[in-house]
Amino acid sequence: MLPQLSVVICSLNGAAGVDRCLRSLETQTAWSSLEVIVVDDGSTDTTTAVARAHDATVVRHAANLGLAAARNSGISAAAAPIVAFLDDDCEPEPQWAAELLAGYAAGVTGVGGPVVARLSDCFLGGYLQRNNPIKPAELHLAEDSGILARLWLYLGRQWTRHDEFGRRDIYSFAGANMSFRRQALAEVGGFDERFRFGAEELDLCMRLMRAFPSGRHLFIPEARVDHHFAPSMRDTLRRSRAYGRGTARLYRKWPSVGPTLFPGPFLVLAILLASVRYPVLLAAALVTPHLLYPRGLRDALARRSPASVLDAYVQLGQETCDNAGFLEGLWRFRHLKREPSAELPLASQGDEARLVP
Repeated sequence: MLPQLSVVICSLNGAAGVDRCLRSLETQTAWSSLEVIVVDDGSTDTTTAVARAHDATVVRHAANLGLAAARNSGISAAAAPIVAFLDDDCEPEPQWAAELLAGYAAGVTGVGGPVVARLSDCFLGGYLQRNNPIKPAELHLAEDSGILARLWLYLGRQWTRHDEFGRRDIYSFAGANMSFRRQALAEVGGFDERFRFGAEELDLCMRLMRAFPSGRHLFIPEARVDHHFAPSMRDTLRRSRAYGRGTARLYRKWPSVGPTLFPGPFLVLAILLASVRYPVLLAAALVTPHLLYPRGLRDALARRSPASVLDAYVQLGQETCDNAGFLEGLWRFRHLKREPSAELPLASQGDEARLVP
């Protein structure tokens, strides 16, 4: 009997995570309906051996080709009509696969769910739980891509809590928890392999929406995946820089995507430069992050969590690295061929907070 869902896990030197992910898949309530494919994207560790020990189908790249190419290899090996994607640092909850499959009603092109930070009890773990960096792009973010509209969304996200809840249509999934009809993936040519990491899922969802204007991307809160982030500031900032590069590639490719940058780091930099002449402004530079990102201070007061006071500075660091990655990507991808037609408005990678300066 053919499987109903092919699950693709892509990994580069993530043997321990692959083992954990595969063990979680073996507890799925829909286990008998699954086909599991591990794409070893040029690993030098035991990723392939671990996958074979779990009887998963293994596709191995001789060299690292990037996440988009690895996912395409998984699609090529898939036999089920629905293809789902997990990262090797993810752990799906037992009902995850069943919830994805149940979401495929008529007119639904893709189904995904939340990616929730799961970390040890440390400051960075708490920060990522309070400020989840992996969220879907909501449908309303595509309604108006103008500067003022995006500025309003940016301020609203910083000063109010308006997280979306419940089952709903969305614009784009988080890459660590998404699935699509295999035929739809084939019709748009799969992932664009020029995207090695960052924004590849946004680009795919844009092309799917262009190819299937009436198709729906359905978000199901019960299809939950836990994400084991590396508990290090270096890894957190590295991800932000990579997301920035991915967004730059997206901007170069799609005519409808404006240049996107976070404004906060530029404001703080301006204050620091001015403090060379007016030293009293150094105090303003320390206070400004709390005005830009007040949620950490609010949590510290409301929940009696003193460490949350530092959240604003971590977010400033993330946005700075994101901007650096974007500017780097503008140069690196300056010759990228653009999409010829059917421009679509776009929500930026991970957050609507990016703003044309």
